[in-house]
Amino acid sequence: MVFRIGSLLWCLILAGSPCPAQPDFQRYGKPAEPAPADPAIIKALDAIDPSRIEKMIRTLVGFGTRNTLTSMDSALPPGQGIDAAADWIAAQFAQIAQACGGCLEVKRDTFTADPASGEARGESWARRIPRPTRITNIYAIMRGSDPAQARRMYLVTGHYDSINSNVFKNWADTSGAAPGANDDASGVAVSLECARALSTLHFPATLVFAAVAGEEQGLVGSAHLAHLAREEGWQLEGVLNNDIVGGNTTPGDMLQLKDRVRVFSEGVPVAATGEQARAIRGLGEENDSPSRQLARAIADTARTYFAPGSRDAFAAFLVARPDRYGRGGDHTSFNREGFAAVRFTEWREDFNHQHQDVVQPAPGSIDPVLGDLMEFVDFRYVAKVARLNAAVLASLAASPGEPARVTIDTRKPENSTTLLWEPAPGKVDHYEVSWRDTTAPGWQYVENVASPAAGGSITITLPVSKDNVAFGVRAVDAAGHRGLTVSPEPVAR
Repeated sequence: MVFRIGSLLWCLILAGSPCPAQPDFQRYGKPAEPAPADPAIIKALDAIDPSRIEKMIRTLVGFGTRNTLTSMDSALPPGQGIDAAADWIAAQFAQIAQACGGCLEVKRDTFTADPASGEARGESWARRIPRPTRITNIYAIMRGSDPAQARRMYLVTGHYDSINSNVFKNWADTSGAAPGANDDASGVAVSLECARALSTLHFPATLVFAAVAGEEQGLVGSAHLAHLAREEGWQLEGVLNNDIVGGNTTPGDMLQLKDRVRVFSEGVPVAATGEQARAIRGLGEENDSPSRQLARAIADTARTYFAPGSRDAFAAFLVARPDRYGRGGDHTSFNREGFAAVRFTEWREDFNHQHQDVVQPAPGSIDPVLGDLMEFVDFRYVAKVARLNAAVLASLAASPGEPARVTIDTRKPENSTTLLWEPAPGKVDHYEVSWRDTTAPGWQYVENVASPAAGGSITITLPVSKDNVAFGVRAVDAAGHRGLTVSPEPVAR
């Protein structure tokens, strides 16, 4: 039997022999455990409905094509194209707002993407948008109830535009069906269903539910929304991008896993200056970016609400890279503006059902069906992804937020660690100082630190060598809601 904080005397009494040698970081604190589940959040998650998600995706597919360039196409039949889809999404948010007594502010972020100015700036999307094109992002804001915390914001998004393979021959070609059921009506359904489920609750922080366009042309819509967020001073602490979360159901695919979703996150922030990037690499902190801390919070939330072995077991599988090889997504736009952002994607993609013209093989043919069709989406899986997103949003919005100016004393070499930080903005019951072996993906050990009644800065010294582990600090309220972990900045005080 091993006691983490015990002495050699305990081992001699209980086992009759000295304890085996342990690293200092295993002797102190306690093992990291999942947070307690919040009954109100559980009730909200139970309201997320696979049948409603199916109707949402079916409606989006019913617009025929949601190619971004169809916003400029006056020859489309009524009720077809991306503008019709945008109006429907806005109406869905408005319906939710009406049901909750106006708890959502529904907004449109409309702008013109001009390829001439884009090309002059060296933008890669300019060749994919051959003429000035109107692009509209739709988003709904649920303001936080606490004036001291309402500036804290968390955003969930999916892209509602779609394409088929015609465009790879000619980007101006908007002809043919582009159903986009999985890529990315599934992600839009997650955003809408999170808004519906969480509109019944009240949080101290602010939530934003978005659906963006122009993703297939080069993240154009999300780039505009992320820039707007930066220009307007949004205190955006976490962005959840859901793209291809349909749980592909291709017959015969035995390798798709429905008990998990991949979560991609950047290491060295793309927005870091050269000096900041050199400092991160010099300290070996490539795995401690704000986006990685957000990904860890997602995995922790999954363990709280969808524990392994439970009826609703569902895991976040963390992938330590910004995205899949040669691919990109709307979270990258927010990363470029300096925000923590991650991507959710199903375990195994079928590329016959992405960016393809719809082709039904001849009777008796062994050729696959091509096209991003409804029949290849698992609505129960999308509901699981939506529940995880909603649980993360709710847990973070209910939390006290992040401690400020977290630092680690590097003034002199020593076999201990001193951390100092300023209070989080919300009502803090205690702080958790967490640490892990530098090669471990998640937090392993925790030391609770009481929040001082008088307020002010907090300092703690632990008998754990800072040279062997990675540290972080997060704020916890009386109900157990945890804010995002903040990695300490090395400061010689």
